[in-house]
Formats: sequence, structure tokens, C-alpha cells
Amino acid sequence: MFSARKFLCIFIVIFTFLFAILVSDLWHECDKEELIATKNLLKKYASQIQELRNELKKNDFQQPSFYSRRSRPSTWLKSLPVIYLITPTHARLEQKAELTRLSHTLLHVPNIHWIVIEDSSEKTALVQNFLNRTNLSFTHLNVPTPPEYKMSQDDPNWLKPRGVLQRNTGLDWLRNNTSPSHAGVVYFADDDNTYSLKIFEEMRYTKKVSVWPVGLVGYLRYERPIVNNGKVTAWYTYWKPNRPFAMDMAGFAINLKLVHKYPDAKFSNVVQRGFQESTLLTKMQLTLDDLEPKANMCTEILVWHTRTEKSRTKNEEKMVKLYGTGSDPNIEV
Repeated sequence: MFSARKFLCIFIVIFTFLFAILVSDLWHECDKEELIATKNLLKKYASQIQELRNELKKNDFQQPSFYSRRSRPSTWLKSLPVIYLITPTHARLEQKAELTRLSHTLLHVPNIHWIVIEDSSEKTALVQNFLNRTNLSFTHLNVPTPPEYKMSQDDPNWLKPRGVLQRNTGLDWLRNNTSPSHAGVVYFADDDNTYSLKIFEEMRYTKKVSVWPVGLVGYLRYERPIVNNGKVTAWYTYWKPNRPFAMDMAGFAINLKLVHKYPDAKFSNVVQRGFQESTLLTKMQLTLDDLEPKANMCTEILVWHTRTEKSRTKNEEKMVKLYGTGSDPNIEV
């Protein structure tokens, strides 16, 4: 495949050069036989260039079974493992803005399939229409969080587990729609985090579980795996560092084969706070020895646990009182 690309570039250069000669000859009234020979040579190289393009297209593009009509064929390479991104999302004023920002990052990542799961009893038009416009390969799912596990607007974000059933639904979809033989990696990406493009290439060739630091998390500058002699031996975190896998959800990726090998490995609404990651990975019978430290041996921050400030719209009511009308509810934000 590399060789074909190389020859294609060479042929294009030659083709351009000969075309320039042809134009020059036309202006200088060159010998008719020489002009005909140049034209024939151009036709020959044009034919060879087209053959190489067809060969590259055949070798590089593999349309997966879940391929969306809106996806970009040019971003799917047969030889590249697929990154399956599982993203829970819930309705809020900032939802579309968060998803838009994340989607713009993902547009730069080849071979990525975005599994978006709404915390809702039904799929919303806002998310469906948004995904249809992204030009990404995606799957749109929904499952509601039971009322007893729902957080109220004023609850601190650590009070109850979030996105549990949504992530489990994403895992179930993978088990039902992919094969253990597929080359892929699974990553849990919250819709409000910030991701460097480099993190996706770091995780792409994960053998079992790859790990890395996460910035702006746990009321620290960062949390990270502690690495000695190329192996993870402990965790740099304030909150219960003795947890089996004391890291943030954004700090690891797992090989798709493990999702199939352990069909009962899921997250849980009834585990202790901060144990979601440990719950999943221990059910996959993993240990510290299985972890693959990435991001320069876990010394480089490539993902940040950012949070968007809740929007304040108190002036909406004031607009109604002062001017008799508020913002148009039909305009989607």
C-alpha cells in the first residue's frame, strides 16, 4: 500500500511536468509529431494514475456493517484498528455545545465510531439531528437512569454514579454488533472532557488495557498511574489510592476482545463512589501487570477532566416582564 502511494505521487509529478511541456509546445508551435507523442504519453500516465487510485481505494477502504451514510469513507483504513468511543449524554442547556466541541475533535481522528447514549426514555430530535450533521460514523442509543439514581440539579457531581446504564448499553451494543476478531479498542469519553488528538493514537494499538494521566481531576492538577521500570506499580491520587484501579474514567482504554471475552463485565450503580473503573476492570480479571502505560510513561497530560459552568438564564424572566416576550423556544441552543 505504501509502494502504491509512492508511485502515485511520482506519476502525478511526471504528469504535471509533461502537461507543462505540452502547454509550452502549443505556444511555441513545436513539431506536430513531437506534440502527438507528448499527448499519447500524457494519456498513458493518466491511465496509470487512475489504476493506482482505484487500487488504493480498494485496499484502504473497508465499510463496516454500522457505517453511516453521513460518514466519510476517506477516514476508514482497512489496516487501522477502530476506536469505539462510548459517550453518555443527558439533556441540559449546554448539551449541544458540549457535543459539538467533542465532534469537532473526532472529525480529525480516522477509524473512529462514536456510540452516543442518551439518558432518556426515548431518543431526542436534538441529538439525532446533531449526529446526522456531524459526518461521523455513529450509533445513537438511549436508556434512562432509574429515578432513584438520578441526581437533582443542586446535587454535587460526586454524590451518585453517572452514566452507568448508558455505558453498559454501549458495551452491550459492541457485544451484539462487533466480533472478537475485529481489531478495535474501546474508550469511555464523557461529552464535557477535553481531548488531545494524540491520545487517540496512543490508545489505538492497545493489547489489553492502556492507561495514562488525566488532568484537572480529583481536586488535583492531575491524577496518574505511577510507573517503575515500564510497569504500573501504584497510583498518584488523593482519593483512596489503594483502589485496584484508582484512575478516572478518561484514563484508560480496553481492547475490544476483552469486551467479548467477559460478557458480564459491566459498571454498577451500587458500588462505592470512585470504584466504577475498578468494578469493570476486575471483572475482566485484570491486574496491574496487564496495564500498558502510555503518554510518555504516564508523564504527559493528553486528556483533561474539564467541566462547563452551568449557564444562568435568569434574564429570560426579566425579558418577559420588561418587554413582554422572551427568547423563541423554537430556536435550538
